[in-house]
Formats: sequence, C-alpha cells, structure tokens
Amino acid sequence: MFPAGSPSHTFRRLSLLQLLLLLQALGRGLGRASPAGGPLEDVVIERYHVPRSCPREVQMGDFVRYHYNGTFEDGKKFDSSYDRSTLVAIVVGVGRLITGMDRGLMGMCVNERRRLIVPPHLGYGSIGVAGLIPPDATLYFDVVLLDVWNKADTVQVSILLRPPHCPRMVQDTDFVRYHYNGTLLDGTTFDTSYSRNHTYNTYIGQGYIIPGMDQGLQGVCIGERRRITVPPHLAYGENGTGDKIPGSAVLIFDVHVIDFHNPADPVEIKTLSRPPESCNETSKLGDFIRYHYNCSLLDGTRLFSSHDFGAPQEATLGANKVIEGLDTGLQGMCVGERRQLVVPPHLAHGESGARGVPGSAVLLFEVELVSREDGLPTGYLFVWHKDPPASLFEDMDLNKDGEVPPEEFSSFIKAQVNEGKGRLMPGQDPEKTIGDMFQNQDRNQDGKITAEELKLKSDEDQERVHEEL
Repeated sequence: MFPAGSPSHTFRRLSLLQLLLLLQALGRGLGRASPAGGPLEDVVIERYHVPRSCPREVQMGDFVRYHYNGTFEDGKKFDSSYDRSTLVAIVVGVGRLITGMDRGLMGMCVNERRRLIVPPHLGYGSIGVAGLIPPDATLYFDVVLLDVWNKADTVQVSILLRPPHCPRMVQDTDFVRYHYNGTLLDGTTFDTSYSRNHTYNTYIGQGYIIPGMDQGLQGVCIGERRRITVPPHLAYGENGTGDKIPGSAVLIFDVHVIDFHNPADPVEIKTLSRPPESCNETSKLGDFIRYHYNCSLLDGTRLFSSHDFGAPQEATLGANKVIEGLDTGLQGMCVGERRQLVVPPHLAHGESGARGVPGSAVLLFEVELVSREDGLPTGYLFVWHKDPPASLFEDMDLNKDGEVPPEEFSSFIKAQVNEGKGRLMPGQDPEKTIGDMFQNQDRNQDGKITAEELKLKSDEDQERVHEEL
C-alpha cells in the first residue's frame, strides 16, 4: 500500500490524454517548448519553422495578424481562418483569445509557424462550444504569424547604404524623388515604383504622404538607401487601403533617394578649374558663348553631352536660349574655365520635365567655356566700334546712283566688319542678319534704300551709346 499522494497514485490518476501529451512531448524533445517553463498541463508549442531573422517577438499587449487551422486530436478540422480568407487581427494577452492561444503566440516571430496543443482548461473547458467544440476537447492549432505591432511603436529606420559624401540631408518642405519597394511584414509586395519606371515625387513634412514616411525620410541623403518600417497607426490604420494593404498592417518601405531640392534653392556653382593665365574679362549677359557640357541626373544617369555632337553648344546669355539655371551658371566664367552646376528643377525643366528629363529632376552639369564674344545691346544687329562715317549714305552708294540695293548694302556692311570698323550680332547667320538690317532700312519696301530712308538706330531711339544701321 502506498501513502496518499505518492507518485504511484498520482501516476494512476493521470488521464489517457495527459499521458499521450506527456509521451508526445518527450518524443519530440527539443522540438517542443513550454512558455516560461510551465507545467505540462500548459499549452505545448512546436516551432516547426523559425525564420532566420527575428527582429521582434510577440509580447503581451501586441496587435497580431495570423492565419490558423484548428483541428481535434483525430485531425478533424473544426475551424480555419483560411476558409474565410481573412486573417485573425487581435491584441494578445488581454483576454480576447482563449488562454492557450494567448500563451502560444507569445515570443513568436513574423513568418514563424507553430503547432499549439491546447488542453481543455486553456481552451473551452468542460463546456465547449455548442455544435462546434465538444466539452473537455484538446485543441490543435497550426499557426503562421504575419504581422505584429504595438500602439506604442514608432517609425523604425535602418540605413542600408549611405554615400560617403552627404553635404545636405532632407528636411521639411524639401521636394524628394525616390524609388521604393513596399512590402508587408511577411514579405508580400503591395507596391513598387520600379514597376512604373517612375520615381515617387513629393514634398516632405507637408502631409502629402502617410505620417510614417514623412518621418522616415527626414535626414536622408541623395543616393541613400534605407528601410522604413511604419506601424499602421502611422500608415493606413485599421481600414487599410485598396486590395493590397489590409487593415492594421505594418508596412516596410525599402527606399532609394534619387535627388531632392527645395523651392528656394539657387543654382549651386563649383569651380573645377581655371585657366593658368590671367582672366580680365568674363562672360556676361548678352555675350555670345561657345561651351561644352555634360548633363546628368544626381544619381549619375547620363542625359546629354555636347561631345556627342562633336562641337560646342552656342548660346547668347540672357536671350532665353537655355534653361535659366544654366544661363546663370555660365555667367562670370573665364574662357577655359570648368564648372560644376547643380540646377534645381524650378530653374530647369520644372515639374513636367522635358524630352529625356524626368519631371522635377535636379540636373548636374559640367561645363567648360570655349569662347566668348561681346554681345550687342538689345534690339541691335550691328554696332560701330567708333563713330560712323559722316557721309554714310554716299559711302554705301557704291555706284553713286542715289539708291542702295541689297547687293551694295551687303558689300558695304561686310567691308566694315572685315576692316574692324563694326561687328554684327554674334551667333547668327551673317547673311540673314544683313538681310534683316536691309529690311529695317527699306522703309517703303521697294527693294532699295534712299538717303531719306537711311537712319541710324540711335537717331530713332535717342540712344548714343552704340550706333547701328
């Protein structure tokens, strides 16, 4: 005879189910665990898939989303979230789940798979659920965790790659262009800018994007790659959005910042090299210049180059022939000087972009001034270097017949240019310029100029700074 409570009597009082659970636990050994080293009557946990990376485990008070299949000991299914195509979305550890499920989810990782064996007293007890779960039923749950977060969570930022040179970081009111891949915590992709072959463009800190991204993009550098993890209360909340982002979902954005600027940004000018000889004159408004350039985006994407055409680009500064930022950056240069120009989009091609240039793109130019010629005042086609001849019409009337046809006019102007007495507007076809000058003087449009028609422009506008036909 054994005393009351002896091991022999205790063993005899064990139910067949408890014996089976004991044998199953012993048989699986390390594959099973009991939270906090609890007794065998506690829920039994089999972790049959544990992800390599587990940055966070479920804790009491966390909000989780998971799928499950629920079966009895004989394998008969009594419930499944898969059949409803709906995840369970609930807070754990606060009594909203059966105790066995509350305990079985603790410490779980996203994408982990567990089998939970829940004894009756941690499930639906001696009452069960009418028509669904009999009294004193042991329940088996196969669970996969897809999401976990807490209402106290903040945006998490992981820098994946930061360029060694970062002269400026994003702050409120900056306009940013970036690519991104958007996934749920389980790795499911819900959106990507790469599929559209177009960056996402937005202002920061102005409420145009979800609060979590507004926060996560602060302090980013051009060319930087970072991972931004956004809890749902800083994303799309309990309702989600569209058919790709469910309610109460944590979102992960892998971001690559292409460029950013501020609407108040000027052109950034950096001198790369200057000619060794002294430079007494630099380019200015009105000058006709020739220059070489390479143009790219800030991420290094090559756009255009004058070298592709085998000749320098030509422009008259201030004549609206090039974008405003480039026009500004080419002023004040010495012939032979090389510069780097960073041109914000409001001084380039704006929000719409141009052929080959994305909208709202910051442009990077490397320019070299090849040559410059003094320009002419606005409205002038020809200027004299000194005072014009006193007998201008007589000198122009080569055959002395009292009228000047186009041929005589052209010969006279070309002679003045060749002798260094005057110069035509640079950067234009000389024949066309001389033709325009003739049309201006042939006031009755009869194909010839008379002494009465011939007037200096300075006589017409009362300006004696430069004199021009």
